Amino acid sequence: MMDVAREAGVSHITVSWVINDHPSVRPETRARVEAAIRKLGYRRNSVARALKSRRSSTIGVVIAGSDLFELPRILLGVETAAKQAGYWVSLAGRQGESTTADLVETLQRLTDQSVEAIAVVTDRPVAVEALSGLDFGVPVAVVMSGSEPHPGLCFVEVDQELGARLAVRHLLDLGHRRIAHLTGALRAFDARARVEGWQAELAAAGAEGALLEGDFSAESGFRLAHRLGTDGSGLPTAVLAGNDQMAMGVLAAFAERGVRVPQDVSLVGFDDMKGAGYLVPALTTVRQDFAHLGRSAIELLVRMLGGERARRRKLTPELVVRRSTAVPRADS
Repeated sequence: MMDVAREAGVSHITVSWVINDHPSVRPETRARVEAAIRKLGYRRNSVARALKSRRSSTIGVVIAGSDLFELPRILLGVETAAKQAGYWVSLAGRQGESTTADLVETLQRLTDQSVEAIAVVTDRPVAVEALSGLDFGVPVAVVMSGSEPHPGLCFVEVDQELGARLAVRHLLDLGHRRIAHLTGALRAFDARARVEGWQAELAAAGAEGALLEGDFSAESGFRLAHRLGTDGSGLPTAVLAGNDQMAMGVLAAFAERGVRVPQDVSLVGFDDMKGAGYLVPALTTVRQDFAHLGRSAIELLVRMLGGERARRRKLTPELVVRRSTAVPRADS
């Protein structure tokens, strides 16, 4: 910074003002300093700046889970909101079957780097188990977790139970009374919450349906769809898939079996992944705004940095009706 000041013929304080976009610098002075910066190739030392100011302007993001199919869209929302608030993002991954100790170690490494807040993107309650009772000295937001609120954490999630209810209610309104649910792995909160929504709507309507567990992959949807009705109970008139990936597998399995969608069996997915509207038939599904999910996490963390208390935010999903659902056949 002193070299830039000498080159531009100004004080080092003026250089600091230019770098931090202070409004009191005259345009001609700003232009002279910026020219010196370009000539000398100056880049400020963010580590030294953080040590001096005790601010890193960085938010840590931890990925903890293996079934986060829409992670890129969540991270896009995180990065966009962080940048708008004046923060950088430091990403740390813990995919797969991480232990509680692994997650705690990752969080501690981020705090050692002086991050000002941490967002934990997870598909299962292990994150809250790891964080309960621990104080990392910075605000922490848990994204996509449905565990009970913790006084030191904020939670941001899509209302998965409501999403399943919307899907089942749509099928019930069409006249379906046998609605199977091919769920993702039940170790994931999202899967368990969707099962609860499916069960609650069926019970309220006096309807019924089989529950088969997969793992959120298209392959598991394909495998489970081949099992439907093989126990002598007959095919259901409708299927709620654990996500759009599983719905793709269901479509492939039904095509092999000669089961028509939606003439024989209606099908609903979950997520509204890119391209869901171009499947054959176009997929009725529950839309989750993953970018909004990521943005909301950062917005809550920034508010906590400003002194607000931790809280919980549930985002509302949206049912998108396309061509894969219809009234059941008269003989069903």
